[in-house]
Amino acid sequence: MTDKKSGAERRKHRRFSVVEGMIEPITIELGDGVVKKQPAIMTDLSAGGMSLLMFLEPPHAKSFDLMLSIPGLERIPIEASILRVLRKGETYSVGLSFVKIAKRIQDRIESMANDNADCETRVALRLPEACVPNCRFHTLCAKPVKTQHWPKQ
Repeated sequence: MTDKKSGAERRKHRRFSVVEGMIEPITIELGDGVVKKQPAIMTDLSAGGMSLLMFLEPPHAKSFDLMLSIPGLERIPIEASILRVLRKGETYSVGLSFVKIAKRIQDRIESMANDNADCETRVALRLPEACVPNCRFHTLCAKPVKTQHWPKQ
């Protein structure tokens, strides 16, 4: 997303795509105590928010609680607000901003995004050691270079 006047990047956090294999039930807890599990496909994640493809209409609330569970980050409680909803047929593309998230989790997501970006650079440059042992994105990685350098988990 860029600023229309200056072309400058407005996002504060680097994001990474997590479409492949990331169909996860998202637990949404509305302010009135209602708990609903909604299937969603997480399309990207950053330390400041995420995008989802949802098959049910998202909640009509200023903010709500959700539980994030992806490999490497299990059962993370987050308070989020909806930034945008784009409906196409029976699906909804939903952009969420994190209102309340633990700083250590934000830092973990940021480091995962940075390691993924570094890996993509090494892959693009065709460096022989594109996949490194200390990569914090490793649990989400589906790049072919991972299978060349790491045993299957």
